[in-house]
Amino acid sequence: MTSFRGAICTALTGPESIQMQTREARPLASGEVRIAVKAAGLNFPDLLMTHGKYQFRPDPPFVPGLEAAGEVIEVAPDVQGIKPGDRVMAGGKGGALAEQWIVNEAAVSPLPPALTFSQGACWQTGASTAWHALIARGHLQPAESVLVLGASGGVGMAAVKMAKHIGATVIGTGSTEEKRDAIRQAGADHVLNPADKDLAAKVKQFTDGKGVDVVFDPVGGDLALTATRAIAWDGRYLIVGFASGGIPSFPANHVMIKTYSLIGVRAGESPRRDPALAKRQSAALRELAADGIMQPYISHSFPLNETIKALSVLEQREAIGRVVVEMKTSS
Repeated sequence: MTSFRGAICTALTGPESIQMQTREARPLASGEVRIAVKAAGLNFPDLLMTHGKYQFRPDPPFVPGLEAAGEVIEVAPDVQGIKPGDRVMAGGKGGALAEQWIVNEAAVSPLPPALTFSQGACWQTGASTAWHALIARGHLQPAESVLVLGASGGVGMAAVKMAKHIGATVIGTGSTEEKRDAIRQAGADHVLNPADKDLAAKVKQFTDGKGVDVVFDPVGGDLALTATRAIAWDGRYLIVGFASGGIPSFPANHVMIKTYSLIGVRAGESPRRDPALAKRQSAALRELAADGIMQPYISHSFPLNETIKALSVLEQREAIGRVVVEMKTSS
């Protein structure tokens, strides 16, 4: 294939700047793999990138998309262990929302039989974030409790499933009854409305007055401070992201009085800086994927030429779990 279609962000003005364009395929460099994308999973950073509001800020024109699944078309001569025809999952800093994607071999892993292409396209980011936050940073133990904010989102739902896999008691928050039902189906022991003025008190009721050992927060905003009132003595507060758009300021005196720890989570950057962690994380994720742990819930699926609609679902906060773009054309 000498050319391919892609969803191109042409200006930093949001999803409406996306245009379907044809690009010429370039030759592979050392260590690279060319994938025929079957499905791409959307993440909140994809939306932020179209507005120029993500920490990684590519200049237009560029192809968004951080993760995908598909079949290998071609590998560079020095690539070992990956061959044309392999069914794979892959991740990167962008480029997945296209019929072809070139990634480094280190970013490619086998697609387990337990996952479809669409599930595989939505698995890596949520699973790696949940594992890194709860295991590497939060050290969550089987008998402990965790409060997952934004539990109906892709990362939040992965955290619910990961925490239950570990054996913890899980409390999740969801803003609608439909979202709360999905969180229950994902395995949460208790589900609350984040707007509930008694949220902190109810969390304490669920934990025999102690509060939760771990808070998993990909939301930020005012809800973060509410969650600190529900945290246990010596608890761990995992700062995962700011999907609400608000970056909270934590009162240092409260942190001191309750002796909880504020812990930053960079699931992508931390392994890049720590090769030993990268090896451990990669091995753990391969095992989890092979066992079908954290299978993503996909609420919306769109063809490639409806990428604008797919991103708008994220922007309107209508997604439950994940949104996927498949490489097909709408009728």
